[in-house]
Amino acid sequence: MKFSASSGLQIHCTSNIILKARYAHHSHRCFLTTSRDMTARLFTLDPLEGFRPKTFAGHRDLVLNAFFSEDGKTIYTVSRDGAVFTWRAKPRESTSDSDSESDEPIASTSQLGNEIAHTRWGVHKRNYFGQHGTKVVCSTFHRPSNLLVVGFSTGVFGLWEMPEFSNVHTLSISQEKISSVAISPSGEWLAFGARKLGQLLVWEWQSESYILKQQGHYFDMNTLAYAPDGQNIATGGDDGKVKIWNTTSGFCFVTFTEHSAAISAVEFAKQGQVLFSASLDGTVRAFDLIRYRNFRTFTSPTPVQFSCLAVDPSGEVVAAGSTDSFEIFLWSVQTGKLLDVLAGHEGPVSSLAFSPTGNQLASGSWDKSIRLWNVFGRSRAVEPFQLNADVLSVAFRPDGKEIAASTLDGQVTFFDVALGKQTNVIEGRKDVSGGRKADDRMAASNNSSGKSYNSLAYTADGQCLLAGGNSKYVVIYDVRDSVMVKKFQISQNLSLDGTEEFLDSRRMTEAGNLDLIDDRGEESDLEDRLDHTLPGATRGDMSKRRYRQEARTKCVRFSPTGRAWAAASTEGLLIYSIDDTLHFDPFDLDIDLTPQSLLSVLAGHEYLKALVMAFRLNEKSLIQKVYESIPRPDIKLLARQLPVTYLAQMLRFVSEHLEKSPHLEFDLTWANNLLAAHGRFLRDRSGEYASVFRILQKGLMDSEQSISKICDENGSMLSYLLDQSKVKSGEDEDGDATMVVDVA
Repeated sequence: MKFSASSGLQIHCTSNIILKARYAHHSHRCFLTTSRDMTARLFTLDPLEGFRPKTFAGHRDLVLNAFFSEDGKTIYTVSRDGAVFTWRAKPRESTSDSDSESDEPIASTSQLGNEIAHTRWGVHKRNYFGQHGTKVVCSTFHRPSNLLVVGFSTGVFGLWEMPEFSNVHTLSISQEKISSVAISPSGEWLAFGARKLGQLLVWEWQSESYILKQQGHYFDMNTLAYAPDGQNIATGGDDGKVKIWNTTSGFCFVTFTEHSAAISAVEFAKQGQVLFSASLDGTVRAFDLIRYRNFRTFTSPTPVQFSCLAVDPSGEVVAAGSTDSFEIFLWSVQTGKLLDVLAGHEGPVSSLAFSPTGNQLASGSWDKSIRLWNVFGRSRAVEPFQLNADVLSVAFRPDGKEIAASTLDGQVTFFDVALGKQTNVIEGRKDVSGGRKADDRMAASNNSSGKSYNSLAYTADGQCLLAGGNSKYVVIYDVRDSVMVKKFQISQNLSLDGTEEFLDSRRMTEAGNLDLIDDRGEESDLEDRLDHTLPGATRGDMSKRRYRQEARTKCVRFSPTGRAWAAASTEGLLIYSIDDTLHFDPFDLDIDLTPQSLLSVLAGHEYLKALVMAFRLNEKSLIQKVYESIPRPDIKLLARQLPVTYLAQMLRFVSEHLEKSPHLEFDLTWANNLLAAHGRFLRDRSGEYASVFRILQKGLMDSEQSISKICDENGSMLSYLLDQSKVKSGEDEDGDATMVVDVA
C-alpha cells in the first residue's frame, strides 16, 4: 500500500484489477474503490453490524476514480469513456421497514462516517466531457474548491467545477497522453506528467501561466559530462537530444535537437564555452554555450557511427572513434576540416581519452588492446598495450602519468604511461555484480553477465577511481591500495530487472516466472496493447523480442570541484554530493509571495526578508529596488545574515550593478562585506562559484579602469589649471607680459 497526500489510499493488487481508494472526509471511516468491472464500491474501515459494501454501477467503461465531496454528501465517479456520475442520497421511502432498516444503525452512533456508510446512494446527475476520439487517462479532485481536473489521452486537460459541471477551461499541453495529474493543497497549481515524452508541467490555472515546464530524455540516458566550473552537466540520450542541466537547481535549461540518432558521447572543452557531442548518425557537433547554437558539424569521408569522443585540453582538436571502420578521426575545431585518420584497431573503438598534458591520445577497442597515439609529434609513434578481454573504457589520471582501463572480464588494469608497463590490477567482478534478473537460470553470484565496468572516472587528486557498469552498483576504489572504498546502489526500484538479489519464489508457477509472461494484451488502452516492434528492435538485450528494463549505469563522471559525482543511469541523472547545498527545490515560490507583499515588507524596514523575497520572485526591477533601499550602515549585518542559498545570486547582482550603476562605493561596500562574511565558504567551493567570481572580477576591473581613466584625466586637468594659474600670476606681476600674451 502507498499513501499520498492528494489521493488518499491506493491499493495495488497483484491481479489485473487495480483498485484506487479514496477516504471520506469525515472521520476517515469510509473509503471508495474503483475497478475495471465498471463499478465503484464503498467500504468502511471499521466493522459495522449489518453493513454490506455499497456498489455504484451504471458506467459503460472502467471506472478510473471516485471522489467524496467536502461535506461527504456527494460522490463523483469518473470513467474512462468520459462520463462523470454524481451520486447522492436517495429519498427515504415511507415504508416502516425501510425506515427501521436505515434509521437504526444511525441512532446507535453519532459518527458521520457511519451515516455515509448507511446512506442509500443513487445517481443524481450524469455528465459527459464531450471530448470526441479521446479517453480519460487520469483525474483528481480538489474538495475545498470542488474542482475536478481531468487528463485525456490526446494531451488535453480540463477543469470542471462540481457539482454544476461548468467548464473552467480546457487546454492542450502535450502531444502525448497525460499519464498523471496532481493538484496543490491550496488548489492554485496543477501538475501534469506525460510519461512517454518525460514531460513535467506545473500550471497555475487562475492566471493561465506556466510555473514549471521540464522534459527529460524519454529514452535511455547514455552519457554525461561536467562543465569545467562544475555548475552544469551535459547529457545525451537515445532520443538524439543533448541537454544541459544546472547542478544546483536540477533544471534543464537548454536542449539541442540537431542530432538524428542516439548520442554516444558528450564532452566540454576545457577552455571556452563549447560543448561537443558524438552520435550514431555519423556526425560530431560543436555547440556554442553563449548563443546556444550548433556552430560546427564534423563528418567522416565515408559514413560511420561514432561511439566515443575526446577533446584536446586546448579545445582545438576533437577526436571520435567509430564502430564500423575501427578508425579514429581527428578534426580542427577552428576550421572544421579533417586533420587525420588513425587506423590500427581491429575491432570497434569503445573509448577515447586525451592526456591532460595534451600530447597523447589513448584509445580502447574490442580487439583487446589499448593504443597510445602521439598525435602531435612528428614521429606519430603508437604504443599498444595488450589485455585479456575487450576494452570497454579508458581514463587518464589527472597528472597524465597513469591510465586505467576496464575490460569485459570485470578487471580494471592500470598502466604507467612513461614506462609502458602494467602496474596494478583490480578484480571487480564481485563488486559490480548486481541483482538477479527474472530470466536468469542461476543465482546472481554465479552469473557472468553484466560483471564489468563500462565507465571510469578519476577523482581530482587521482587517488580514487569511480567505476560504473551494467548493474545497480557504482563503486569507488582506492587506486594505490586496490581496495573498494564504497559501493553505491543507484536504484531501489523493484520494477527494474536486476534490482532484487533473490527472486521471489511466490512468482514462480508451473508456467514459469510470472514476470516473464507477456501481459501486453491486457493493457487498458488499445494503443498500449499493440506491439509493432520488430524482433531485436526494442531497447535492451537485442536478442529478445520483449524485455524488462534493467537497472544499469552507462556513464559516471566526477565533478571538477571534487565535491560531487554524477551517474547516467536507468533512473535518470543521479548526482551524489558531500555538500548540502546541492538540492532539488523547484518550489521556492508560494502563493503569498507577491510584489505587493514584498513592498509592504520593505516599507516595514525588514530588509533581509525583502531581499530574500525579491530573489525568490527573481524580478530584477524588484531586486534593484530592495537593494538600493538598504541603508549603508546595515550592509555589514545583512551580508553576514544572508542565506548561502542566495549568495551566488547576490554576488552576481552586485557585479552587474557595479557595471551599470553610478553608486560605486555602495556596490564596493557590498562586495567587500559579502566576501569577508562568506570567504571561507566561497574558498571551499571555488569551483562551484567560479562563474560568479569571473563576473565579479570583470565588474571590479571595469570599475578600476574607469576610475584610473578619470584620475588620469583629472590629473591632466589639474596640471593644466595649475599652469594656467602660474601664467595668470605672472601676468598680474608684469603688465607688459599681459599685453604680449593677449596679443599672441
